Amino acid sequence: MSSTAYGISEPISTGGPTELDVVRNRELEKLLADAGLYESHEEAIKREEVLGRLDQIVKTWVKNVCRAKGFNDDLVNEANAKIFTFGSYRLGVHGPGADIDTLCVGPRHAMREDFFGELHRMLEEMPEILELHPVPDAHVPVMKFKFNGVSIDLLYANVSLWVIPEDLDISQESILQNVDEQTVRSLNGCRVTDQVLHLVPNIQSFRTALRCMRLWAKRRGVYSNVTGFLGGINWALLVARICQLYPNAAPSMLVSRFFRVYSLWRWPNPVLLCPINEGSLGLAYWDPRRNFKDRQHLMPIITPAYPCMNSSYNVSTSTLRVMMEEFHRGNEICEAIEANKASWGSLFEPFPFFEAYRNYLRIDIAAESEDDMRKWKGWVESRVRLLTLKIERDTAGVLQCHPHPGEFSDKSTPFHHSYFMGLRRKQGTNPQQGEQFDIRLTVEDFKRDVYQYSFWQSNMRIHVCHVRRKDLPNFVFPGGVRPAQPAKSESRSKSLGSAKTTSPDAACSRKRKHDEVNTGFNSKESLAVSCSDASSPGETRELKRFEADIGDTLSSSGTLVDNQIEVSVKSTSPVSASGAAVTETIAVIQSAEQTGGQQSAPHGVEDLGDELELTNGVKHFDGANELQTEPPTAEQTVEAATSEEKDIIGGSSHKVLQPEGLEELEPIEPASSSSIASAAFVVPQKPLIRFNFTSLRKTTEST
Repeated sequence: MSSTAYGISEPISTGGPTELDVVRNRELEKLLADAGLYESHEEAIKREEVLGRLDQIVKTWVKNVCRAKGFNDDLVNEANAKIFTFGSYRLGVHGPGADIDTLCVGPRHAMREDFFGELHRMLEEMPEILELHPVPDAHVPVMKFKFNGVSIDLLYANVSLWVIPEDLDISQESILQNVDEQTVRSLNGCRVTDQVLHLVPNIQSFRTALRCMRLWAKRRGVYSNVTGFLGGINWALLVARICQLYPNAAPSMLVSRFFRVYSLWRWPNPVLLCPINEGSLGLAYWDPRRNFKDRQHLMPIITPAYPCMNSSYNVSTSTLRVMMEEFHRGNEICEAIEANKASWGSLFEPFPFFEAYRNYLRIDIAAESEDDMRKWKGWVESRVRLLTLKIERDTAGVLQCHPHPGEFSDKSTPFHHSYFMGLRRKQGTNPQQGEQFDIRLTVEDFKRDVYQYSFWQSNMRIHVCHVRRKDLPNFVFPGGVRPAQPAKSESRSKSLGSAKTTSPDAACSRKRKHDEVNTGFNSKESLAVSCSDASSPGETRELKRFEADIGDTLSSSGTLVDNQIEVSVKSTSPVSASGAAVTETIAVIQSAEQTGGQQSAPHGVEDLGDELELTNGVKHFDGANELQTEPPTAEQTVEAATSEEKDIIGGSSHKVLQPEGLEELEPIEPASSSSIASAAFVVPQKPLIRFNFTSLRKTTEST
């Protein structure tokens, strides 16, 4: 096999597995099996039967459409539609109970209106079809349902052919001729999946490594495209690139090198599996040289099929920071595994989200029926990442959010879900005396966006409030039981967890003290928060201010530029306009291979505050009965300083649906703060949600 057969650069290493690699790989595969990642033979057969039945249904549907539109018998007899699969099922990495991403390709005269009309009616009348939920206005229109217990996400693409042949090849560029944007996006999932399988050297090794990374990402809370992390296709592309760089490696080595490479990667340089194809159809593709929006992407992972797009445009500064810290943690643990100082179980330990921060934002949503809740939940989840972006914008990136990728529910309160975001101050920022970050209007701005839902009803409600760690509801903990003595906060980039011979808590505690010395931080920072539901001006939630000596906030070893993501490798080389020059980054990684990859992880970031207290007479939010029942009125918003230009460390190389569903989501950007006046409403005074960092040292010096 030629060393240049795969990817856009030479491999880093073409070496095969050693005897020790084989042993580690066997241990890793056992861990995957024990985790229940493989479906049974009976379930696999059931999925194939469902897909075969679905294929027959869409063929019948197309013939019905032809008859209804008055086509002659010959065309009716020739009418055809075909089912394709993509996503985890097509890649061969799906697990028990996973949904199947499917695509129906139909002829030009079977329109999308027919798909959501006649086909929807046919499915609705079938007793084996349950939970049928059409989403025609999504960025990628979809019908979601369960077919004999198998979850299906069904897309539709009507191509410019009068007859769909059974041997249709949708990988050809000509399939995109004379189709609308929705069809291009619908076809893209299958085309990308097929290209990934074509571009990896060893499909079986790729699948095993990808299963590992999917499990790891879910355990560590970074598997969710919709909340600003990475989804299935993103992880597949990242793993595929590692397979290209180590074409003969065993899956265990691929997992280890995954963390080494991406802990060194200098974003926003793109990850590419092949050169970007400009095509001949004039379709827009990812090109930061020409497109301003493409230059704003923080973590570009480019799809290999034309038109090449950035699959990870949802990533924000905060979520990139979380993922980079996780990559560093993973790299350190893998190095410990290679040194026989840790086991694979250490790598896959769940991230203790509700022990990691002292302060959280809580988003509660409610409705009055199961159908309304499903619609409202899908819409809100597709917009939650906007809150992260707006907070970053309105605090100039100082206040960072860590969204939890899943929802939580209190079984005693039906049709009610809660979402949480961990809050902390950005590393390297210098809190000024009395400086406040008022995010009250930021939250109101977010609510207004959410209430723009086309199908909003008065029973669909949302509430956003601040909650301290000690006041988290019991239903967020396993079994609904709060830990008696919660462990100290884990900072993602501070420790190896149980990879070390000492306990994770002890290692984390020592690392926290080390970071406090180096950065001037003390774990008891000051924070003042005043929080309330903007729809209830009479109800306030005001928190006392605490002051602590936090010292200087800049490390003696240097400073951190605003909005800059600090990674381990620094270079003075200029960044090209496209960021696609490959050789330097690969050379850096090869150099790291030779030196053992010893790179220090960035210092951790202290949480916003150690303790918060409520003033007398103020109560916590206690359920859906306090949810806002009407969309908020327009009001004057604050003008926030933003930093759009980011200093980039040199180098190169590179749905409105549920998080576990399709990986495509309409790009949305928070509008810049502007003055919005409304003469029709009198805006009531609303309590503040603000964060106040006060240096006690300055206070004591003044005395």
